[in-house]
Amino acid sequence: MSEVLSARPAEDPDLARAREGDDAAFTRLIGPLRRELHAHCYRMLGSTHDADDALQDALLRAWRGLARFEGRSSLRSWLYTVATRTCLDTVETRGRRALPVDLGPSSEHAVVGDTPLTEVAWLGPYPDTDPDAGYERREAVELAFIAALQHLPGNQRAALLLFEVLGFSAAEIAGMMATSTASVNSALARARRIVAEKVPERGGQRPLRGIDDVRVRGIVAGYSSALERGDAAALVALLTEDVTWSMPPMPCWYSGIDAVADFATRIPMGSCGAWKHLPTSGNGQPAAACYLWNEEAGVFRAWSVNVLTLRGDRISVVTSFIGREHFEAFGLPVSLP
Repeated sequence: MSEVLSARPAEDPDLARAREGDDAAFTRLIGPLRRELHAHCYRMLGSTHDADDALQDALLRAWRGLARFEGRSSLRSWLYTVATRTCLDTVETRGRRALPVDLGPSSEHAVVGDTPLTEVAWLGPYPDTDPDAGYERREAVELAFIAALQHLPGNQRAALLLFEVLGFSAAEIAGMMATSTASVNSALARARRIVAEKVPERGGQRPLRGIDDVRVRGIVAGYSSALERGDAAALVALLTEDVTWSMPPMPCWYSGIDAVADFATRIPMGSCGAWKHLPTSGNGQPAAACYLWNEEAGVFRAWSVNVLTLRGDRISVVTSFIGREHFEAFGLPVSLP
C-alpha cells in the first residue's frame, strides 16, 4: 500500500514566516498534512485519544525546532520524522493496546455481570473523517491491521507503516529513525511476517466495506433492526458461522455462531433494555452507534460504537467499543430522544 500525498515545497513563503515565529504561517503549512499525520499517530498507538496527544506534542516539537529544518527533505518527511519519534516515545512508556481476544480464550456461553477491566490499555476505534478516501487508505486503519500492529515492537511498527502505508524508502526511513538501511530492512521482514500471521487475509479479495455501498447499508440496517426488535433469528442470519463478538473494556468475548447467539439473546436482546442505532463508519468499516434506553432520563444514551467486519454479505466480527468518549470522537450525539 502507499499513499501518494504531496508536500508543500520548501520555498513556500509561509515556511520563512514560520521560521521567524509566525504561528499563523505554521498553521497554514501543516494544515494539509494534519489529517494524515493524525492517522499515522493512530496507527502507531491504537487510540484516538493517544493520537490526539501525540500529534499535539509532535507539532509543538516541530514548531520549536522549525529553525533547524534545512529543507534537505520535504516538509512532509520532516514532520513524519517528528511524529514517528514522538509516537515511539509514547510506545516505550505505555506499551501496546489490546482487544479481549488478546487476553484469553472465548466464553462458550453468555457471561452475565461481566465487568470492565480498567487496568488494560484497550485498542480504540478510529472515526472515518474522509468519506472519499480510497480503498488503500481505508485498509490502512482497519481494525484487524491496527490490532496486528500492536504485536510489533515500536521500531518494527514504525518501519512497516512508513514503508508499506506511506511509501517512504528504506533509506529514507533509516534517516528518519536514526538507524541503518539494513536495520530497517530487517525490521520490515520481521514485521511483515507477524502481520501476515495475525491478518492472513490481507492482500486477498477486497470485500465491499464502504458505508455508502447499498449492500453494506442493508447489512448495517438489518443488524440494527434485529437488535432493536429482539429478533435473534434475523441477527443470526446476518452472521458467519465463525463470527466473533467482543466488547472492550469487557474482558469476555465470544466465538462461533452458537456462543454469539447465546450472548446476543441473553444480554443485548434480553437484560439490557431497548436500543436505538445510527449508521456510521469507523476504521474504514461499516459501524453502528448503539444507544440504550435510560428510563430515568427519558432518552436513549450513548452506549457503544459497534465496528462490523464483513465477509461477503455477512458479519464475521463485531467489535463493540463501549463508552461515551467514542461517540464524542466520532462527532455523534451522546443521546437520542
